[in-house]
Amino acid sequence: MTSISATLSSSDRLASSGARIALILLRARAVLVLVLLLILFSAMAPSFLTTANLSILTKHVAISAILAIGMTFVILSGGIDLSVGSVAGLGGMAAGYILTQGITLGGTTYHPGVFVAILATIALCLIVGALNGWLVSRAGVAPFIATLGTLYIARGSALLMSNGKTFPNLAAHAPSFAFIGQSFLLRIPIPVWLMFALFAVAAFIAAKTPFGRHVYAIGGNERAARLAGIVVPRVKMYTFLFSAFCASLVGLIIASQLEAAHPATGESFELNAIAAVVLGGTSLMGGRGSVTGSLIGAFVIGVLADGLVMLGVSEFWQIVIKGVVIVLAVAIDQLQSRLQAKFLPLLLRSNPEAGA
Repeated sequence: MTSISATLSSSDRLASSGARIALILLRARAVLVLVLLLILFSAMAPSFLTTANLSILTKHVAISAILAIGMTFVILSGGIDLSVGSVAGLGGMAAGYILTQGITLGGTTYHPGVFVAILATIALCLIVGALNGWLVSRAGVAPFIATLGTLYIARGSALLMSNGKTFPNLAAHAPSFAFIGQSFLLRIPIPVWLMFALFAVAAFIAAKTPFGRHVYAIGGNERAARLAGIVVPRVKMYTFLFSAFCASLVGLIIASQLEAAHPATGESFELNAIAAVVLGGTSLMGGRGSVTGSLIGAFVIGVLADGLVMLGVSEFWQIVIKGVVIVLAVAIDQLQSRLQAKFLPLLLRSNPEAGA
């Protein structure tokens, strides 16, 4: 009996070690993929790791990362926000309209400054976020359907603002508006500073505040969260508001960079944001993931996109490759979930403190 027990214990330890290594590799998949992509593209395109290209790359990544940071809270709570790309487009158009056409009140047209235009843009986007939150948390509409509807509402509203036309020459109407998207601080673009500032705030909220714990709890088991006293509708409302706020920043940044507002801005941006979140290890079922992972996922998406452009890969193939990456990310996430469920008892036996 002693011999059999010793053999079983040895087998358990071997299986436990293998499962632990496999789970560590799966959890670090975004970092591993990012490193592999950097090595691959720097070898195939000598100018890939130059300072100038990295500066452009980080500006591109900032757009996806800001959206992904907002999207992370929605997905962690078990939802999804398909409207972020359209909300970004609506935000850009709102800023363009206010700066070029002004605001008409009581028959008088006012031309507010850049600061007021920014606040009005954020407020408009927050209204869309509040509509998403109300539909999901109060009206009981599935997040996919609710945000699909607001996707069309926001895009249609952006088109109606100018009858489908562009608001050009924003810098001529408000030169200081270029600060958001074109300025540098310590040689780092302002959008990148905004990305890291949002990341720091979001990571702190997710890891250190009761709100962050409530988001994880709702995504893990919404019924249990209700029974524990968490006000689920309010938490969900805040997640959609934060997602809309991030989308408004993206709309402002793009309009500032282009010095123009176009109603098609942000088309399919929601797919990049979702891909970044999933690549970063956040489960689409909610309750598991991190803001840090989403940031790394955004870098993977950005490096992949820019690297393929530098290698001369056609846009059509880029779309195909991006789709394959998303499918693989979801498949690997499911594999990680199954491995965790299968080997959790074994891991707890080999390391009792893990279950404490």
